[in-house]
Amino acid sequence: MWSWHRQVKDSVSQKTIGLMRMQFWKTAIEEIYRDEPPNQPVSTELWRAVRTHKLTKRWLLRIITEREKDLDDRAYRNLQELEAYSENTQSSLIYLLLECLGKKLCGKAQNLHGASQEDFIRGSREQNIRDVVYDIASQAHVHLQHAQSFSHNVPAAATPAFLPTVVLEDYLHRVRRVDFDVFHKSLQNRNPLLPIQLYIRSWKKTY
Repeated sequence: MWSWHRQVKDSVSQKTIGLMRMQFWKTAIEEIYRDEPPNQPVSTELWRAVRTHKLTKRWLLRIITEREKDLDDRAYRNLQELEAYSENTQSSLIYLLLECLGKKLCGKAQNLHGASQEDFIRGSREQNIRDVVYDIASQAHVHLQHAQSFSHNVPAAATPAFLPTVVLEDYLHRVRRVDFDVFHKSLQNRNPLLPIQLYIRSWKKTY
């Protein structure tokens, strides 16, 4: 679905057609959350994912809305606009991936280290919480390295689909620097250099 959204801008000759396609997906998502998915393969699979992983509708709609704005085909006026685009698309996709992968892993790690959901709600910074975060971050790093190992085999045209890994890599690095204290105040702010990193990786056709 996300790969298709990226291609809409390049595959339509008129903005109106692109807007119609985006509206189709906005409507489809509303229907998916009413358990009435359109009779279309991608919609059906997305509906299954939503039911299985309890995905947040807001992240899905944010991606579509931002792609819709991008149909204007104008250059970003400043880094803030590029940062907003990255936040609403790449970051939203990462949040969805975390909802798919993180809950199961987090549950196992919590049980292993004796941490409770209440500890996370309270923002505890005790060692057992850091141990849970370490386990999750380590597993995420393994998956990240695995994905990056295929980078030389990925066609240049497909590279943008993997740019979310740049955001993940940056966050994992920042978490590691604060000794896996996920509630550290430095993690509450975005990395101001991230838009530049994304631009460079995009320009180099790599991730």
